[in-house]
Amino acid sequence: MKKFTNLLKKEIRELVTLQLIISLIFTIILFNFLGSLTKSEIEKSVQLRDVYVLDLDKTDFSKELLNNLSVGGFRVNLINKEIQREDKNLAIDYARMKNLNFLLIIPRGFGDKVSSFQSTEVEFYSFIKSFSMGSTVGSSIVNNIINSINNYVSNNFLKAKFPNLNPESIKNPIKSKEFVIIKDRIAEASSSEVMNFVYSQSVFIPIVLMLVITYASQMVLSAIALEKQDKTLETLLTVPVSRRYIVVAKMAGAGIVGLISAGVYMLGYRSFFSGITGGVDINRLSSDIITKLGISFTPYGYLLLGLSLFLAILNALALSTILGVLSEDLRSAQGFSFPIIILIMIPYFLSLFTDINSLSLPVKLLVYAIPFSHPFIASSNILLGNYNIVYYGILYMLIVFIILIFIAARIFSTDQVITMKLRFGKKAKIGGI
Repeated sequence: MKKFTNLLKKEIRELVTLQLIISLIFTIILFNFLGSLTKSEIEKSVQLRDVYVLDLDKTDFSKELLNNLSVGGFRVNLINKEIQREDKNLAIDYARMKNLNFLLIIPRGFGDKVSSFQSTEVEFYSFIKSFSMGSTVGSSIVNNIINSINNYVSNNFLKAKFPNLNPESIKNPIKSKEFVIIKDRIAEASSSEVMNFVYSQSVFIPIVLMLVITYASQMVLSAIALEKQDKTLETLLTVPVSRRYIVVAKMAGAGIVGLISAGVYMLGYRSFFSGITGGVDINRLSSDIITKLGISFTPYGYLLLGLSLFLAILNALALSTILGVLSEDLRSAQGFSFPIIILIMIPYFLSLFTDINSLSLPVKLLVYAIPFSHPFIASSNILLGNYNIVYYGILYMLIVFIILIFIAARIFSTDQVITMKLRFGKKAKIGGI
């Protein structure tokens, strides 16, 4: 056991370089900076609720309308006295000079048309100074103001016609009472809120898995290829240690470093994702609804998900070990990582954009044949209580891992581990066999 521990320490020391540490620190700083910058831009755009108004109508109705906007959370600033005369073009020039964002112009005759139940218009000017995300979010204020005006005007229409009725009851006579059913569980809730909650619970799982598998497999490939290139693998194989220990130590070292690196990336990504959402919590479901529908991870669910993730990582490391042996040098090893990346990306994108169970049978069988597919679909199946799919996935990954580790151990037990090469030229051939 001491020999294996020494081998594991050796692999970790070789993988944890100064360049790796600097890149991880830089990643955390970069993600935090981008998240904070995005969040501040969104907050600034949301706080831009000042509305500058030129009231050319100046009737009691237009004054009431502006008061209603003030109650609705908009800060109304009349500019009638700020310009030489009440003219639309002068108002636009004033807004441009003062670097304003929005200008609302209420035309003459607005109150009379509204009072006689005629359709009328107001003019809204948005001054776009950039095409950043903050400017895009800020422009939504225009829709909010127009909706507030329409709501106020329509309520006045209905109050005049039906003074004894509530305008909201007239405009929205039908109310919805939505229920969600998951298997034998039922709860009164919005399906969109349930989907958002489940997505927020599982959105990081595919990303974590993709990062860990990609990073760890590339490290194993590079490490073995570099040892073959520098001829240190031959020296390592002469050490009086079981070659199976060498295989396991290489995979374990890469797995540990890969998990740590993925954890760092995920902390940075979570900070960035929080900045994009503006720090708003999208989990609006009450704990009662979550309990009724059973859509939260239990300790047993976490155990199954962790086991599925762990087996997927082991499969990637075993496959990377075999491909690393086939590589001739460090440069060729980069190309061998491409098949693993493809096998990861297929289930990754499918799990994000579609339900694998809805695919045709041949495509579904192809996806299930990829060992890395099962952790991607495990989280949703655990929340839905479809444990059989998770069980079969874990069993399948275990069988594939045993086969791969057996192949890797057999290769390392012979001198072919040094002589095997897979070259791509006019004819692909495996040297040393």
